[in-house]
Amino acid sequence: MTSEGISEAQRERIARALETVPFGKLLGLKLESIKPGEATLSLEIRDDFMQNNGVVHGGVIASLIDSATAFSIIPLLGKDERITTVDLTINYLRPLGSGTIKATARVLREGGRVIVTSADVFDPVGNLASTALSTYLRFIPGLSSRP
Repeated sequence: MTSEGISEAQRERIARALETVPFGKLLGLKLESIKPGEATLSLEIRDDFMQNNGVVHGGVIASLIDSATAFSIIPLLGKDERITTVDLTINYLRPLGSGTIKATARVLREGGRVIVTSADVFDPVGNLASTALSTYLRFIPGLSSRP
């Protein structure tokens, strides 16, 4: 994994996030690179990710995107701050069938409570396969009681 502009405390938080999300482990998500406001995650397509027509299920792609956008935000958060997804809109542009796919996510706007991100998913040879916009809500200590 490559990282730039990441403090030791942020590295520890990122490592905890990778280790403590069982669904990410189930999918086999790998963090390729991260810096404040940007992250790239990958996953190897497996047979159990396929839908009936022999292409990757859209939910797998959505999960990759949701994880990549969340990781793009993590380095921007304060020590006790957390986030949750408010919405996720995906355009599936090309079917995916095998190999390693990557999602690169960027923070488009970081407000006090609302964070807007975008993500692009690429097939194994670098063709754009999906694109997405997502909104997150930041939970600030003392202002919100639940994640």
